[in-house]
This record gives sequence, C-alpha cells and structure tokens, in this order.
Amino acid sequence: MTSDRAVLAFAGFMILLSLLLAVYVSQNWLWLTAFVGANLFQSAFTGFCPAEKIFRKLGFKPGNGGCSTC
Repeated sequence: MTSDRAVLAFAGFMILLSLLLAVYVSQNWLWLTAFVGANLFQSAFTGFCPAEKIFRKLGFKPGNGGCSTC
C-alpha cells in the first residue's frame, strides 16, 4: 500500500469512526469529522498532508496521487 492510499484509508476510517461516536456517545465527535474534512480540503490546494508525512516515516512508499508531492 502506498502512502497516499494509506491517507485515504485512514481519513475514511476516522470519518466513519467519528460519525459512529457522534451517534452513540456525543455529538461533539462531529468536530473530528470536520477536522478530517478540513485537512483533506487544504491538502487538495496546498499539497501539504501531515498524515502522509507520518505514513512515510512509518515506511510506506510514495504513491502517484493525492498528497504524494509533500
């Protein structure tokens, strides 16, 4: 798995997790959904993706799309 695919998988997982937590625990978990969405949005314009930098340090290889320029 490449780092850009790992970022997409992680973002999707975090969004689904925060939605479940918002339904069953507290609606304040929707702030996590907003945070993940805002990071994806800014990454589309700036090319800077903190999650990808972390995945690369963990040994994931760079991919061809998404955040692979950072």
